[in-house]
Amino acid sequence: MLQASEIQKRFTHLEQTIGKASQACHADTTLPKDLMDCVNQLDKQSATATKIAKSKDENRIRQWVDDLEQVGGRAEKACQGATNVDAKVKTAVTAVHAELSDLKKQLH
Repeated sequence: MLQASEIQKRFTHLEQTIGKASQACHADTTLPKDLMDCVNQLDKQSATATKIAKSKDENRIRQWVDDLEQVGGRAEKACQGATNVDAKVKTAVTAVHAELSDLKKQLH
């Protein structure tokens, strides 16, 4: 398990990455609903990152990351399946999923 300070740093970076993806997606009104739903769910869940990190409950932290990684995977799949998605949106969504996947691997 990562040290508490490292988890907090990773969660802060993750919040920023999700925020960038959310901004990119909300700027494009033509995105499919399933992609927007995933991004909105990521955005909503990322708001609890600080609380989760401070809990220092390893199982809770792992579960939170696992859940977000699944949503990130669905967002990436929806992005890949959609037509005419802006490169900025694709890059942002892929970055979120990559960050979550990496964090998940480090926590397990």
